[in-house]
Amino acid sequence: MLHVSGTRLLTAGNQPVRLRGVGLGGWMNMENFITGYPANEASMRAAVQGVLGEERATLFFDRLLTSFFTERDAALLAGLGMNCVRIPISYRHFESDERPFEIIEQGFHHLDRVIGLLGAHGIYSVIDLHALPGSQNQHWHSDNPTHIAAFWRHRHFQDRVVHLWEAIADHYRDNPWVAGYNPVNEPGDPSGKVVGPFYDRLVKAVRAADPRHVLFLDGNTYSTDFSIFREMYENTVFVCHDYALAGFAHGGGYPGYTRGEWCDRGELERTFDRRSRFQRETGTPLWVGEFGPVYTGDPELDAERYQILRDQLDIYDAHDAGWALWTYKDVGLQGLVHAGGPYMERFGGFIAKKRRLGADRWGSTMEESAEVIGPLHTLVETEFPGWSPYPWGARYQTDDLIRHILFAQALLPEYAELFRGLDDGELTALADSFALEGCVRRRPLLDLLAASLGGTSGGPVR
Repeated sequence: MLHVSGTRLLTAGNQPVRLRGVGLGGWMNMENFITGYPANEASMRAAVQGVLGEERATLFFDRLLTSFFTERDAALLAGLGMNCVRIPISYRHFESDERPFEIIEQGFHHLDRVIGLLGAHGIYSVIDLHALPGSQNQHWHSDNPTHIAAFWRHRHFQDRVVHLWEAIADHYRDNPWVAGYNPVNEPGDPSGKVVGPFYDRLVKAVRAADPRHVLFLDGNTYSTDFSIFREMYENTVFVCHDYALAGFAHGGGYPGYTRGEWCDRGELERTFDRRSRFQRETGTPLWVGEFGPVYTGDPELDAERYQILRDQLDIYDAHDAGWALWTYKDVGLQGLVHAGGPYMERFGGFIAKKRRLGADRWGSTMEESAEVIGPLHTLVETEFPGWSPYPWGARYQTDDLIRHILFAQALLPEYAELFRGLDDGELTALADSFALEGCVRRRPLLDLLAASLGGTSGGPVR
């Protein structure tokens, strides 16, 4: 097993390892901007099942899991020089709300398959519980249909996560290609008082089931606040996330200003120093669990986004920090490769509508429907000048409630209706659009990563 020794991860033979790779977003934890649906995953699945029926919806979603990552994908990542994949998962694959505390063993089927494929190519996996029952943060990526992180309010949800991690840790306790466990992605505990004691409890439970694997623990407030840790745990990496403001969909020029804040290479380094201060002060390994810019399709602006990424990778190299770039595969916003074929032919117009409305937070410029939402922002600023809700303030909260919840949920029936009338072969073809052989490769990004990692970007351009 890999293990922590001071500021480094070491192999069983005490050779240092710097984990550098990518996140497998949108696979066992689906996200709206990654596969093109609106709102949150559970709501989308329910809407699609309402059109297809349970059996045929299962056919589509299981085929998508199979096609989304295969041996070809593992080979591509290994060829780039990557040695790690962070695998986000949803609790719903392993336990249902209708039957809490009952582990669904079938949930391990695809996860075992991909961990095995990666291991065969010399790539470690970090298992990341990205969606917890009750939702551990305020946004869609924890499968949250609201803006309330109920996980921190109810002991019931916390008990279920402890039980689930005991089962996961027991299942993988002897697997050397599992680098470790990332048990809570981007916690958003508004009080900051529940998350620390919960970690204390969770660490003890996981260690009892599996005393050897590394724990990768995110800080509070989306892995930016580490003051919540009351003690240092052995064999643990404290994970920071390091998205650059200029790299968001609403980002400005680089170097340049984004919403009044200047961003250049110096600011990127100062931000990383601030976000990794806890790790440096405690003498623990540096690992960036998520980072990476959003691409726009504008060659000039995207060239700036590639420079942001290049500068961040140089900064991480200078600090001997590991990383997992977000994300591997999607419908064209951020991935190393993106889907093509029947899926984009059928859903491309719908995805364009979502973009026009700014219905996905990750792809929103915060300027869509300005004639409608702009006056609402002004009203909130005027009438409630002191209102600054957790985690990011009034402007983001208003957008989340209107664009990313109200608009997004209103779009669910339209998305689901696009499945109506399709036969089994057509459903399979939609899912297979995410297979690597049907995807478009983002060549500049692949070349950039290969140059940083000493690999090759390989394969034909589509």
